[in-house]
Amino acid sequence: MSPLSQSPPGIVQDAIEVAVVNGYRHIDCAHLYENEEAIGEGLHRVLKKGLVKREDLFIVSKLWNGSHEPHRVEAACRKSMKDLQQDYLDLYLMHSPMGSKFVEGELMPQKDGQMLVTDVDYVDTWKAMENLVDKGLVKSIGVANFNSCQLERLYAAARIKPDLFQAERHVYQIQCKLIALAKSKGMVFEGYSPLCSIQSPFLDHKLAPKNGMEDPVVKDIAKKHGKSPAQIMIRFNIQSGISTIPKSQTPAHIIENTKVFDFCLTDEEMKKLESLHYGARAVPWDLMGLGKHKHYPFNKNE
Repeated sequence: MSPLSQSPPGIVQDAIEVAVVNGYRHIDCAHLYENEEAIGEGLHRVLKKGLVKREDLFIVSKLWNGSHEPHRVEAACRKSMKDLQQDYLDLYLMHSPMGSKFVEGELMPQKDGQMLVTDVDYVDTWKAMENLVDKGLVKSIGVANFNSCQLERLYAAARIKPDLFQAERHVYQIQCKLIALAKSKGMVFEGYSPLCSIQSPFLDHKLAPKNGMEDPVVKDIAKKHGKSPAQIMIRFNIQSGISTIPKSQTPAHIIENTKVFDFCLTDEEMKKLESLHYGARAVPWDLMGLGKHKHYPFNKNE
């Protein structure tokens, strides 16, 4: 699990220390989250204090859409490494298969409310990421938010195969097909947004609750186990064999999220949670015209 995905700067440094002290070792980062400098300060602090050794940490960052052009990939990786104060990254992911225009200082350059995009082939981007492994800048590489066809195509073209595939995974989005595909290729499947929190609003299902932790089925199971709804949803992913990265920035929640290994959900409870699935995606990728992108991954339920 990773505690800090998308947490804002300002509180990250203390949250890193709380997380490390309480056993977290996987730190999930991304240029998009705009907090890598703060995370770097936090990592420097815990390493300087001797709270953990660098080799015991697993530090991840992601290549944002604006750096998909092959000649921009290494610079983007080195920027994340510099901000995180690291000599190498354990894992570097392509954040999505969609390329966007590079505009200095702008994560999502727009014109008339529409994202400025490119049609850079994600396979070409991947080849540039392979060079990062060759140069020792990253230990492994992977992708996020691809559909099954894109994942198959990338895998077939790759010289260095992706080690990990990250996608949204929770009680409303089970991802059976993608999980099976990733495992068949020897990739670790990692699920983000396990809590379906309000920060990830549903846009394509009017009847869906905006917060999975408010779902009555989840709340009922939590009450039976004497656990929080968040713990039930994290446990659901873990018990499904899914590597899970819940976001948290509050010390109490960071600690609470670790208390998921002292109980098990029953088979009946797992089936009840799985029955909540309807395929809605929490992350609003179709905003700003991205749904029309040549490499938009979510036009089909795959």
